[in-house]
Amino acid sequence: MANVFTNAKKDLTTNGVTTVYTVPASTTGIIKSIIVSEDSGNADSITLTLTDASANVFSLFKTKAVSANETLELLSQPIVLQESEIIKATAATGNRLHIVLSVLQINRE
Repeated sequence: MANVFTNAKKDLTTNGVTTVYTVPASTTGIIKSIIVSEDSGNADSITLTLTDASANVFSLFKTKAVSANETLELLSQPIVLQESEIIKATAATGNRLHIVLSVLQINRE
């Protein structure tokens, strides 16, 4: 059983749904931090979802406002994810937001 700290990062270049992180096989993922940064000088918003292994979609943040040039920490507590679960992000406008997840991956093998 190995513990590995990693990160997942995306430049949200479109207003389409973007996969940010998928938990690997035989792994539990603990998301310690989700940072969103607006870098264009324009206010925007972000929607974050969790998709489980059965393709059910759960809203984590719905149209969360991000001020111009602001950096936000979205989490106040860690989120535990199971194998194959996916974090997806959608920006209201492309080319304004960056997202970085800090994750502790615990391999169960």
